[in-house]
Amino acid sequence: MQLKRPIIFTIILILGLLWIFLSANRSGASTGGPLLAPQEGFLAPDFTLQTLDGESITLSGLRGQAIVINFWATWCPPCKAEMPAIQEMQDAFREQGLVILAVNATSQDTYTGIAPFIEDYGLTFPILLDSNGEVGSLYQVRSLPTTIFIGRDGIIQKIVIGGPMPRALLQSRIEELLK
Repeated sequence: MQLKRPIIFTIILILGLLWIFLSANRSGASTGGPLLAPQEGFLAPDFTLQTLDGESITLSGLRGQAIVINFWATWCPPCKAEMPAIQEMQDAFREQGLVILAVNATSQDTYTGIAPFIEDYGLTFPILLDSNGEVGSLYQVRSLPTTIFIGRDGIIQKIVIGGPMPRALLQSRIEELLK
């Protein structure tokens, strides 16, 4: 009888381990659904979007440069308030390897209002059109503006939700990226 107990215990243990191995979720999702939004310290999800001119820009193609992604819309007062400072940072740090990508939430905006907005604010950085909201969903943007700071290695360094972001904060975050 004493010999049967260890054998039965071993069989139950092996069956339990086998069950755990076979039932493991390898889909990348949790029991609560897909994994959470992109987070600081993790690789920024890749995407490709087009500009008003039809040029395609892919995030991973910019690896090696410090990147600021700003999600915005023409109707958003905080977006309007922070655009001059973002343009100022583009002018000040472009030569040091800064790339600013302004992702317009086109699915929530009027396409015809984008070009006048760019002209009114004198924007020279790429304006990307998120026509169907896929990139906003990918980054789980819930509030405009949302600004994501990505290091040269493609890792998210900081996420700032809401705005307008003060010029000094924007500058200090960019200077950290460029170190």
